[in-house]
Amino acid sequence: MKNTVLTWPKPPSACPASFLNRPSPGTIVCVAGLVILRQRPGTAKGVIFLTLEDETGTINIVIWRTLYEKFRRAIISGRLLKIQGRVQNENSVIHIIAEYVEDISYMLDDLPNINM
Repeated sequence: MKNTVLTWPKPPSACPASFLNRPSPGTIVCVAGLVILRQRPGTAKGVIFLTLEDETGTINIVIWRTLYEKFRRAIISGRLLKIQGRVQNENSVIHIIAEYVEDISYMLDDLPNINM
């Protein structure tokens, strides 16, 4: 078996998860990652929580109801998302409050097909 390093496709403007502790709260950032969790708790008053994963870690995303309605298709069906939003840091837990969501799942087609 040959050692192969897989890197997932991401937009050049995307900030890696491991760097999200650097911007000040309120700073607008762009992140991208694979959707590993979608939550819409009944007690959250219409708020959607996503967890994205890139090659450096996980990213917590908060999506308010009005934004969900605007980007519903991408949020529900996207496997790889690009999100622009503001950094929120509360008690050393970093979230991105989404302002824009784009489904970039088509970029997954660029991954090499590896037979192991």
